[in-house]
Amino acid sequence: MTLAEILSSLFPEGHAVTAADGLVSGEGPFRGGRLAVIGIDGDTPLGVEGACRLAGHVLAVMRRGERTPILVAIDSDSQRMSRRDELLGLNEYLAHLAKTLLLADAKGHPTVGLIYGHSAAGAFIATALATRVLVGLPGANPSVMDLPSVARVTKLPLDRLEAMAKDTPVFAPGLDNMVKTGAVQGVLDPRAALGPQIAAVIDALPERDARDRAGRERGGRPTAEGIAAQVVREATQPDARA
Repeated sequence: MTLAEILSSLFPEGHAVTAADGLVSGEGPFRGGRLAVIGIDGDTPLGVEGACRLAGHVLAVMRRGERTPILVAIDSDSQRMSRRDELLGLNEYLAHLAKTLLLADAKGHPTVGLIYGHSAAGAFIATALATRVLVGLPGANPSVMDLPSVARVTKLPLDRLEAMAKDTPVFAPGLDNMVKTGAVQGVLDPRAALGPQIAAVIDALPERDARDRAGRERGGRPTAEGIAAQVVREATQPDARA
């Protein structure tokens, strides 16, 4: 689905969501209130200016104090690979954007990611994966790192990585693998109205991030929940050196 088709399905009565320079923002009527929408469209890379603008939209929603749900719709490239952005501290801008979404969630704004196109690396982590839950549409192609990039980093042959990816969902890109690992909660039906489907996702939001449990139950991350529990235990134990 295109962004226009998604917005028409979400808001059949009309909306005030716009896209400029690949950045999406606005809102529309939803369940007697409003649904705020931010995001990235057109396989656009996310740079420092874009991260600031999206973070500003999230903060503006919070300032209204109405606990408006926030939908993060994503069809992006990775973060912008430019020397300028790196020198300006792009990692900090991406972290700021992710933290605004986490803060919104903590302040009672339901946050839902919707991956409908491509997304990768820092742009994916700082947007769709920073929401309470992430859902997808058929045809979406998310990845934390594509296999050619993994090959360059690990120095392993690409054909070996492709073979490994067939048996190891946590290692492999693509929507199906993201579902198996629990990163994507589920895939929506593009033939049905998206508004009720997003409403159902919001109604079923877990009290805490449950992606590790979902990944274990789906066979994509068999040890994730145990590792997460161990990290929590170690973080909460008094330091023996004290």
